[in-house]
Amino acid sequence: MTIIKQDDLIESVAAALQYISYYHPVDYIQHLARAYEIEQSPAAKDAIAQILTNSRMCAEGKRPICQDTGIVNVFMKIGMDVRFEGFKGSIADAVNEGVRRGYNNVDNKLRASIVADPQFERKNTKDNTPAVIHMEVVPGNTVDVKVAAKGGGSENKTKFVMLNPSDSLVDWVLKTVPHMGAGWCPPGMLGIGIGGTAEKAMLMAKEVLMDDIDMYDLLKRGPQNKTEELRIELFQKVNQLGIGAQGLGGLTTVLDV
Repeated sequence: MTIIKQDDLIESVAAALQYISYYHPVDYIQHLARAYEIEQSPAAKDAIAQILTNSRMCAEGKRPICQDTGIVNVFMKIGMDVRFEGFKGSIADAVNEGVRRGYNNVDNKLRASIVADPQFERKNTKDNTPAVIHMEVVPGNTVDVKVAAKGGGSENKTKFVMLNPSDSLVDWVLKTVPHMGAGWCPPGMLGIGIGGTAEKAMLMAKEVLMDDIDMYDLLKRGPQNKTEELRIELFQKVNQLGIGAQGLGGLTTVLDV
């Protein structure tokens, strides 16, 4: 039986948050570099170049990629054969302690954006807790933890709609994206959840953003099912809107869907 200790979970979360504060995922950099190569608009090309330059500087200096260091989203898949040992509180308490340590790291202190009592007093918690935590119990003897720091610029552009069976998802996306402005800092990824209840669809949309970015590979080999066909259609049509990098126009608004 696998034993998960409280201190190990705390330190894993803290270390992950520090890591993602200054390192972009490789797949994102690769797709952004390809977008730079094909870009024809001088303004958009310069914007992409600035993102790539900033990314390298942050990786080398271990400083945050953006001043908005996000609201922490944690997705946990907990094996049924795992035993938790030495926990003084709940699993969520341990995760939040990891967030607290990660954001208050003296070598790279991250901006705390979360407020307590969001409806009334709105006092900053000073350590970016609490995180938004999703836990699922699955077969197995491991614990899989995925951590994301979701910036407000993109999070606050989240949209939800109830479509009729005869409505077109593609039409809705193409109508919605232009009204999102550039506050979500394109080029980025669109996460879309379809089906289930309202909260299930929204969760699926968030979870799919944790998948690898593979649009260029998909375009190269071609779609193998209807979902991949839809992804390609949305990718091409959203980019044809011409919003471009940082809203400056150009060829690339999204890197993947």
